[in-house]
Amino acid sequence: MFSESVIQPETIQAYRETEYRVTGEQSFVLRIAKHNESLSRLYISNKVDSCAYITACNPYSKSLSAAANADRHNELGLELQRRGLKFFQGEGKHPLGDWPGEASYLILGLSLEAAKALGKEYEQNAIVWCGSDALPQLVLLK
Repeated sequence: MFSESVIQPETIQAYRETEYRVTGEQSFVLRIAKHNESLSRLYISNKVDSCAYITACNPYSKSLSAAANADRHNELGLELQRRGLKFFQGEGKHPLGDWPGEASYLILGLSLEAAKALGKEYEQNAIVWCGSDALPQLVLLK
């Protein structure tokens, strides 16, 4: 599945190991390929069966300043509001902390195709998408 990607294998591995945190009233951590019961409950209470976890920070894994990343994050938040989507704040961070955490959004009710399009629009190498099984999947975009 990942063999056709132009993304370096060590980068893909880092994405797979990252903890995708959802903050606020609905605090929990998504981990790739691990079912998340908190996400299942969130689906039920919001009557959805999918979600995406997307950042606008550090396009194509090129490090930007904190201010530039904050601007991109805010721009994505405004886009989600314009689309009328329900979302929660988050931060994706590798447990070893070699790369600064990236402000992110957990967006409810996005189809896989819509999530991929949004990730590409914000110049991301990958996104996390979860279907009705609440099992986070790493989806490479390059």
